[in-house]
Amino acid sequence: MGLVMGLGLGLGLGLGLGMWMGAKGLGDGDGDGSGLSENGQYQKRERYVEFSSAKKQNTLSFEPSSDSDGVGRLTSFSFKESRVRELASHTVLLHEYPFNMMEHELFNKFMRACTPHWKKISHATIRNDCITTYQNEKRKLRTLLKLVDKVNITTDMWTSCQRVSYIVVTCHFVDSTWCLQKRILNFCNVPPPHSGVVIADALRNCFSDWGIEDKIHTITVDNASANDSAIRIIKDDFELKNALSVGGRLFHVRCCAHITNLLVQSGLVEIRGIIDDVRQGIKYIVASKSRLNVFSEIAKRLHLPCKKLILDVPIRWNSTYLMLDTVIKYKEVFPRYHRVEQAFQWVVTPEQWEMVGNVNQVLSIFNDVTNVVSGNEYPTANLYLPGVWRMKQVLMIKCDDRNKYMRSMASRMIDKFDKYWGDSNLLMSIAAVLDPRYKMKLINFCFPIIYPLTEACSHINNVLAVLKELFESYVFAHTACILQETAQVNVPSCSSSSAIVGDVVSKISEGRSRFADHIRSSDIIRPIKTDLDVYLEEDVYICSKNENGVYMETDFDALAWWKCNALKYRILFRMTKDILAVPISIVASESSFSASGKVIEPHRASLSPDTVQMLLCGSDWVRALHGSKKKSASEKLVEVELPTTTTTTTTT
Repeated sequence: MGLVMGLGLGLGLGLGLGMWMGAKGLGDGDGDGSGLSENGQYQKRERYVEFSSAKKQNTLSFEPSSDSDGVGRLTSFSFKESRVRELASHTVLLHEYPFNMMEHELFNKFMRACTPHWKKISHATIRNDCITTYQNEKRKLRTLLKLVDKVNITTDMWTSCQRVSYIVVTCHFVDSTWCLQKRILNFCNVPPPHSGVVIADALRNCFSDWGIEDKIHTITVDNASANDSAIRIIKDDFELKNALSVGGRLFHVRCCAHITNLLVQSGLVEIRGIIDDVRQGIKYIVASKSRLNVFSEIAKRLHLPCKKLILDVPIRWNSTYLMLDTVIKYKEVFPRYHRVEQAFQWVVTPEQWEMVGNVNQVLSIFNDVTNVVSGNEYPTANLYLPGVWRMKQVLMIKCDDRNKYMRSMASRMIDKFDKYWGDSNLLMSIAAVLDPRYKMKLINFCFPIIYPLTEACSHINNVLAVLKELFESYVFAHTACILQETAQVNVPSCSSSSAIVGDVVSKISEGRSRFADHIRSSDIIRPIKTDLDVYLEEDVYICSKNENGVYMETDFDALAWWKCNALKYRILFRMTKDILAVPISIVASESSFSASGKVIEPHRASLSPDTVQMLLCGSDWVRALHGSKKKSASEKLVEVELPTTTTTTTTT
């Protein structure tokens, strides 16, 4: 019985398997599948290939999330050559790689190890792909600028190693999501002479090419006389078109970082000889590894914690400050080093080190202010007035210092201060008022410190008058926009031949439209108190404290506050959006020069100006596309790490 059941079960399974193989074409029958040929070879049929392919599992790819939650997602992976080439062009542009990087042998081996689908990209192909990316991103930026009411411009000049002069034009604006945006518009060749007329023509051509000639709000430049002339020419053009607010009093913005540099350089004259000795001494020590070893050994015996020496860039005062701030920690090392190395002649006396320490106390305040206002990823116009007040206050205190050199330094710097800030800087004052932490209370508090008492009251009244005048211009524009929209609304009449349902829908839509028009037209009626009146009468915003009881001022985001209060201040928020987007330094434009120095290296000096513009602008746009941040563009300091272990034996 068991034998019969076993044979039956085996026969049933065999017949079932045979029928399945026949249906799928896997047996040796006459179906459409594969079978054995007459010579016994297995024939692969097309249907079997399709069946096998259908049964393969997809390759999964994990894509990290760019959101704050950090949760990624799984997607099915497929190799797309077009996407690979697009990202390759982004890589070359963003990281400023040479075109022939894609032809490097080891790079291609690496890519083939990552995927067998990789195909080598030639020098010419990646160049064309970069041009395509540049053109695509330019179209996107042009579309974005059409949605912006006003843009703010920074510009500067630069000369390459080819002795070719370039002008960089950067625009700044706050987008619809209340994020501060910065984009390089042009990096183009400007042949000499670099007069005001030539610079003005280059700027006008840039504005016209991008279609923003009617959207320019401010232009920020340094204090070069040619820039002043160019701004006057452009300002006259805009005045003819009545395109300037408050009579153009906010149009020309002087780079505050450049002004601060002039102030400090005038004060450093008092200890110029000491600075030169320190600089030459550091140059002597870092020029030889054996000298550095001796210096490091002495520092180690004195148990000094600092690990490096800094050599400054003489034209940048903040680098000089960092050099002095670092080297003063080694003031006990230098005389001991002189006993070992008789050729070392730049020994600073204890009295001179005391002078360096006193001067650096003042420079630390200026350095803090410069670091704050030199950012380009957050508003800076509202932050400079508190810094100016701090600088003026410390200078006034040092005018009564017991040391003559400190009194002389402070006097020199105050003379420069009064030259550039003798008249109230309306832009930084209005921007500070529009910071909810300050409002007019900061103006009333710090102006009597910054200016003589006889002039402070006049400056305060002037700031308030210009603020109200500027607000009225936005009220006028808001009212004109509503009237224009209302005039364009035409209520269609109902046709007698319309269906009953169509009649009902039309009447409902007509009713909603009339109600919307009524709400919009009510904005024309001027309230008893304007947005500006309500804003100024309310108390200032007080930041919360951390666990140490310190107010977290640095964590406050003025744009985020105004985004949350936009519905409350329906007109004032538009004005604030434009004012807080104004950059008060040209750091954003200077940052492109650090990249251009890498792009136009001596061995790549044959690049045409058009290619240079494509690379520099494309790099900036791709960086914005991928949310990649760029470090500020200050000159690189020479930082020399002290050896941790030495074999040299010295006697101190």
